[in-house]
Amino acid sequence: MDITLDLIVFIVLALFITVSAILAVTTKRILRAATYLLFVLFGTAGIYFQLNYSFLGAVQLLVYAGGITVLYVFSILLTSSEGDQAEKLNKGKFAAGLIATLTALGLCLFITLRHDFLPSHFEHGELSVRTIGHALMSGDKYGFVLPFEVISILLLACIVGGILIARKR
Repeated sequence: MDITLDLIVFIVLALFITVSAILAVTTKRILRAATYLLFVLFGTAGIYFQLNYSFLGAVQLLVYAGGITVLYVFSILLTSSEGDQAEKLNKGKFAAGLIATLTALGLCLFITLRHDFLPSHFEHGELSVRTIGHALMSGDKYGFVLPFEVISILLLACIVGGILIARKR
């Protein structure tokens, strides 16, 4: 197996995402967890750019790393008091989380090792913006108009809920 610059960049991004994800779920400070989530989203955008999916990378940076993370931080700052920390996990919850994590890891490894990832099935590059736009905004079977609208209503409900919780104080 040849070690190329693409492979080195992928390994660095994968390690960065893995470490940031582990830090996001193990930190006791909720604002730090949101910051580590931002790092995970930046790393994911880096992988999209490496795969030459510039549209998805830009959407990842603008929508998720920009908008959603700002919304999380805004909600956290509105609803949490100074110095909030996560509660201590009891042994039962920790064991259940560990079992679920190991089961998911085993399933991912099983699927990855059993599947032949042949280069002939993978086309490097991206679709045209017109094709992506029609797929996102179509109401057909594989269109994304309904999920897009449901997510926008969910985000609106989160903002209104955060404002109501902050207003009661």
